[in-house]
Amino acid sequence: MRLINRLQLGNLRGDLFGGLTAAIVALPLALAFGVASGAGAIAGLYGSIFTGFFAALCGGTPSQVTGPTGPMTVVMATVFTKLIAENPENGLTMAFTAVMLSGALQILFGVLRLGQFITLMPYTVISGFMSGIGAIIITLQLAPLLGHPAQSKVIAGLQHLPEALAAPHPVATGLGLLTLAIVFGWSGKLAKMAPSPLVALIVCTIVSALVFPNSDVPRIGEIPQGFPQLQWPHLNLAEIQDIAGYSLMLAILGAIDSLLTSLVADNITHTQHDSEQELIGQGIGNLLSGLFGGLPGAGATMRTVINVQAGGRTPLSGMFHALVLLCIVLWTGDFTAQIPHAVLAGILIKVGIRIIDWSFLWRVCQVSMRAALVTYGVLLLTVFVDLITAVIVGAFIANMLTIHRLTSIQVEQVRTISHPDEDPKVVLTEEERLLMYRGQGRIVLIQMSGPMSYGTARTIAYQMGRDYDILILDLNNVPLIGVTASLTVETEIKTARRQRREIFIVGAKGQVKERLRRFQVHNILPAGNFLPSCYAALSAALTILNIGASESVLLAPSQVSYPERR
Repeated sequence: MRLINRLQLGNLRGDLFGGLTAAIVALPLALAFGVASGAGAIAGLYGSIFTGFFAALCGGTPSQVTGPTGPMTVVMATVFTKLIAENPENGLTMAFTAVMLSGALQILFGVLRLGQFITLMPYTVISGFMSGIGAIIITLQLAPLLGHPAQSKVIAGLQHLPEALAAPHPVATGLGLLTLAIVFGWSGKLAKMAPSPLVALIVCTIVSALVFPNSDVPRIGEIPQGFPQLQWPHLNLAEIQDIAGYSLMLAILGAIDSLLTSLVADNITHTQHDSEQELIGQGIGNLLSGLFGGLPGAGATMRTVINVQAGGRTPLSGMFHALVLLCIVLWTGDFTAQIPHAVLAGILIKVGIRIIDWSFLWRVCQVSMRAALVTYGVLLLTVFVDLITAVIVGAFIANMLTIHRLTSIQVEQVRTISHPDEDPKVVLTEEERLLMYRGQGRIVLIQMSGPMSYGTARTIAYQMGRDYDILILDLNNVPLIGVTASLTVETEIKTARRQRREIFIVGAKGQVKERLRRFQVHNILPAGNFLPSCYAALSAALTILNIGASESVLLAPSQVSYPERR
C-alpha cells in the first residue's frame, strides 16, 4: 500500500478543467448537504474540501471525486440531532468525533483488506436503504421548499407538512418552484455548458436579492470565512457507545458508496482501482474532515462522472476541485450568505429523487416476492425507524433467505443409496453398480457434491444414521466442508465405531482432508478406511462381508432384500 495516489502531470490540462467542473457541481450540493445535516452550510464545504483533497491524494481511484453525499448527510443529520439533544454541551463535538472515528475505521478496513467484502451487501438491502434515504431527503425538504423550518425527523416532517401546505411563504415557495423548474428543465446541451444545480443556485439567489431584497425569506446567512478551527475529539468511555454505532454506519456506508463509485470510474476510464488503498484514502479524508468540523464524505458518482467527462483522469482533478472550493470559502462568503433555504431544498429534492432506485423498486415484485419484502422492508425501516436498524435487519433477513436457498441446494446434493437403482442421480460406473448389487443392501453409499456448510449437517446426520453394515462416504466432489458438517461426520463415525459398524471415506482431499484431520477422524478410523475411489471402497466392503468381488452370481434388484430404513 502507498500513501500517495498515482500523481502525474501528463494530463494536467484535463485534470484542471475536470476539477473545476466538479467543483462547480459540488458547490450547491455541499451547501445544501451542510444545511440539511444541521451543522450549517460551512460544514458541507469543509467536508468537500478535506475529503475531496485527501481522498484524491491518498486514495486508490485516480479519477474519483469525493465529498458529502445524500446518504452520509442523512446519517449525520441523525447523529447531530441525537447527540446534541442528549448532550447539549458536548453533542456537536461528539458528532465530529463520530466522523473522525468513522475515518479511522475506514483506514482499518483498508489495512485489513476488507474492501473485497464490504461490497457484498445484498442489492435488495442497498436498494431499499438508498431509496429510503431518498425518501427521507424529499420528505424533510418539502417544508423548507415552502419557506418553513426543516424538521429533523420524517414523522415530524410529515406532521408539519399540512401546516406548511396551508400557509406557504409566497416568495420562498416561488423560488423553490423556480429551482425545481431549472434543475429538471436544464438538460441536454444546456447541462453540458453549466450544471443545473449551479444555474439554479445562481439564478434564484440573484432573483431573491434583486427582486425581493427586503423579503423575510429564510437564507443561509453569514458563514465563517477563513480556515476552520480544530474540533478536538471528545472521547469519554461513558459516551463512546453513543457514537460507536453511528461511526460504524458512516464507515461502512461511505466505504460501500465509494467502492461502488470506483467501479463506475473503472468502467468509463478503462482502469482498475485499488479498493484497499481507496478505503485508506477515504478514511484519511474523513478523519481530517471531522477534525476540522466538516461533514463526512464518500466517492460521489455524479461528480466523478462529470470530472471524467470534463477530462479529469488523475488524482490532481479531485485535489483541484477541493482547492477551488477552498477559494470559494475564503472569498465568496457574501454571496453564499444570500442563498435562500428554499433554493437548496429544491436542489436536494432532485438529489432525493435521483437516489431512489425507481427501476428496481418497480421490477422487484415481478422478480421475487421475498426480494420485494426485503427491499420494501428496509425502505420503510430506513424512513420510519432507524438507519442502522434498517441495514442490520435487512442484511440479516436477506442473508438468512440466501442461506436457506443455498442449504436447500446443498441438501439435494447429498444422495444416499443402498442399491444402484435407488437414485438415478447417483453417478456410478458399471463396475461399481455391479459391486453395489452384490452388497445385497448391506452397504449404504452416501455421495455428496459441492460445498457442505452447516445447513447440511442435519441431513448428513440423518443419512449416516441409517441402518447398514458398511457405510461409504464419497467426498470426491466436495471441495469444501464446514466446521459443523465436519463435526457431524466425526460424531456419526464415533457412533458407528461403538456399534462395530464399518465406515469408508472416499476421495477426501484438499480442504476436506485437512478439516477431517483437524477433527482427528484419522485417529478414529484405520488408514485403510480412507480410499481414493468408490470401487476400492466397495471391493473392501464386500471382502469384509465375505462376498467375493469376482462371484459370478449377480442378484437382480427384485431379488435383493434391503434393511428397513430409519
